[in-house]
Amino acid sequence: MNPTEKIERKIMPNLETAMIEISSWKKNKEKIVFTNGCFDLFHAGHAHSLAESANYGSKLIVGINDDLSVKKLKGASRPFNTLKSRAFVLASMAVVDLVVPFSELNPEILIRTILPDVLAKGSDYELEKIVGADFVLENGGDVVLIPLIPDLSSSNIASIIFEKMTSDANKNT
Repeated sequence: MNPTEKIERKIMPNLETAMIEISSWKKNKEKIVFTNGCFDLFHAGHAHSLAESANYGSKLIVGINDDLSVKKLKGASRPFNTLKSRAFVLASMAVVDLVVPFSELNPEILIRTILPDVLAKGSDYELEKIVGADFVLENGGDVVLIPLIPDLSSSNIASIIFEKMTSDANKNT
């Protein structure tokens, strides 16, 4: 199998298909970590968060918002990249074992179905506001907050690009 095929095999078409692989992992006593996000403009902060999340288990599952849910969460101009592109970038990361898209505004259904051993989110979240945290904790799992790299976000990057483009356009007129 070539590298592209290996990456594509990590991308699940839906939760039902993902559960076949996840059930196998659970039977083998793998420690499953789950995190999620839009991952619209992939950057070092994302890579850092995924790598740190992977430290808490043996398999890392990443839930990824589909294009319509990103648009609802981030605004009409988003996403910048399609679900297919965003999922491929995530799956290309060595620390990521499975990428599962979802269409809801939050990953509650994924979390309740997968029931990960560890739920990982960025430290910009408060524990009591993390979707699914109470469910994971009630079922004997852990919730971890991953430290963020300051001032590094897709929204900040998009603003910088927009400002640069506007500045360059103004210089040319």
